[in-house]
Amino acid sequence: MTALVTGGAGFIGGHLVDALEAAGEETHIIDRHGSQGDRYINPAATLHCIDIADPKVALVVSEVQPSIVYHLAAQISVPRSGEHPIEDATSNIIGSLNILEAARRCNPIPKFVFVSTGGAIYGEVWNSRYATEDIECNPISPYGASKLAVESYLRVYSNLCGLRYGIVRPGNVYGPRQTARGGAGVVAIFAKAMLANEPITIYGDGSAFRDYVFVDDIVQGILEVAASDMTRPFNIASGTATSVNEVFETIRKHVPYSLSPMYKPERSSDVAGIVLDIIQAKRELGWAPKTPFEEGIAMTVDALKASSQ
Repeated sequence: MTALVTGGAGFIGGHLVDALEAAGEETHIIDRHGSQGDRYINPAATLHCIDIADPKVALVVSEVQPSIVYHLAAQISVPRSGEHPIEDATSNIIGSLNILEAARRCNPIPKFVFVSTGGAIYGEVWNSRYATEDIECNPISPYGASKLAVESYLRVYSNLCGLRYGIVRPGNVYGPRQTARGGAGVVAIFAKAMLANEPITIYGDGSAFRDYVFVDDIVQGILEVAASDMTRPFNIASGTATSVNEVFETIRKHVPYSLSPMYKPERSSDVAGIVLDIIQAKRELGWAPKTPFEEGIAMTVDALKASSQ
């Protein structure tokens, strides 16, 4: 197997590359960030430093001729997507179309796995505590809308050229090596601020809840989707609600940290709460999360402490 991972120098992508290399696969990375000497880029993988929105990305895909593409590269900040929606669409839609067109020219690539979003694609879920993959998607941010658009394009490319694809809708992913770049990753933002004894801002009253899932569990879910022939989206998450205040208090225990958070008005791009139903992933993929939130937070904080030494 020759695997191509877009965004493979990023948080989730980097962990995925490590798993692929550990499984003996030849792995190539497309990413505009990083260099081969960066500490978190697997040295066994081949890095191609190019933006997915660059039309020349097709030359890289043609050269590699991958057996499978894992498409993770994206503009990842929900607040930033609201401030700069054209930038978001350029990266997340045009960039994805560049990769899809490149896959199409390879007659097509045997398998394409798209890492979408579970936290932003559904919008506000009023009629149920859990968001299933079958409910109507009503994203309230450009980020969520761009991810939904790419899911639609995948179905189009399946009709155009027979592209075999899989879709992962992850919860809010956290874990070692996550950064606060672009304002994404509340666990990383809080943990780094606490370790530096800096003030923390919470938007709203802290009751907003999300579905937090550890990065190792997400990587395993991505691999299970890749091995499946099913084209339906799969929620890969914890299936458990955790409020922002609970995130704050859990991280505080492992730092420790004595300051109180500063509360500011909630942001219009943030949903009040979302928990993902993971029954389909359990039933059809045999996947389930293995890392409890408290344990995952402890590992994340320990990794941050180690990296700062």
